[in-house]
Amino acid sequence: MSRKSPEQRGDERISRRVFVGGALAGAAAVELLASGCRPRESTPTGPDDDLGPIPKRTLGRTGEQVTILGLGTACMGEGPQSTEECASVFAEAIDRGITYVDTARIYENAEEALGRVLRTRRDKVFLVTKCMTDTRKDAQASFETSLRNLGVDHVDLLHCHSTGDRDIDRVLEPGGMWDYFLELKAEGKTRFLGITGHNRPHKFVRMLETDQVDSMMVAMNFVDRHTYGFEEKVLPVARRHRTGAMAMKVFGGIRGGFAFNRQIRPSQLDPVHLQNAVRYSLSLEGVTGVVIGVHNSEELRQNIRLVRNAAPLSQTEREALTRHGQELAQAWGPRFGPAS
Repeated sequence: MSRKSPEQRGDERISRRVFVGGALAGAAAVELLASGCRPRESTPTGPDDDLGPIPKRTLGRTGEQVTILGLGTACMGEGPQSTEECASVFAEAIDRGITYVDTARIYENAEEALGRVLRTRRDKVFLVTKCMTDTRKDAQASFETSLRNLGVDHVDLLHCHSTGDRDIDRVLEPGGMWDYFLELKAEGKTRFLGITGHNRPHKFVRMLETDQVDSMMVAMNFVDRHTYGFEEKVLPVARRHRTGAMAMKVFGGIRGGFAFNRQIRPSQLDPVHLQNAVRYSLSLEGVTGVVIGVHNSEELRQNIRLVRNAAPLSQTEREALTRHGQELAQAWGPRFGPAS
């Protein structure tokens, strides 16, 4: 008997998850259609088609008006695309009206590609980057590199990245990483401060209670709500502090999880539910918008159509999505790390 490689075994596990998820999606589609929660059809567009303006909302206590669709740059920055390909799609996103642009030092060549675009478009962008560390020294090295790669002297929002994986005691200690962030804000190197992440929601609550967090970006979709629960555990605290909130991993992230970030793969969520996923996240009280990564221009245009067609959910639709999300959560599991 031949031994299977780890990659083959991993693909088999993914196939089983896709089969289970597909079966659940098929069963749930009947209920969702019956509830009126229908996927919205959209006409494919070419690169020159005008998709229309993207609505804007106020990002919490920042007071800034940003588009309800934000561009995530990790998919392309960490993917097999060249810097030139990344820059082309990033430029198109901004030219089509997206103002909220999210990047990070750890996204391979994303910042470098975005820097090429910002040479002529900086005034059109609410620019967001991140530092993924617990310490002041590492945060300083990361942020200074980000400024060089982006070709800017300041950003609009600087996040403590992957807050659920941070040692919050070290982050908040006197003279620590968060003190460095506060100094950067005072110096005008960043206008606002934030936190991001996917797991351990209790750590986000602790950061929010400092009353120094202007905005956050966390995983909020109708499936992971039943695993991580940012909607119930964190979002109310953010609203109390008037902290802005952007939803990420709206489609559940890349199929198979973080281990496959450097591949071009579909999202975890079945395509038939992408429209309803956007409608769910945008309907959450206190959420300004959704940050979605893309692999190419067509995905970018699809996402614009999805947010422009994102009608509010009815109570019946919301209840149907809740039941379907509970079923899918069992198949997906805590793939972003521990919930507590």
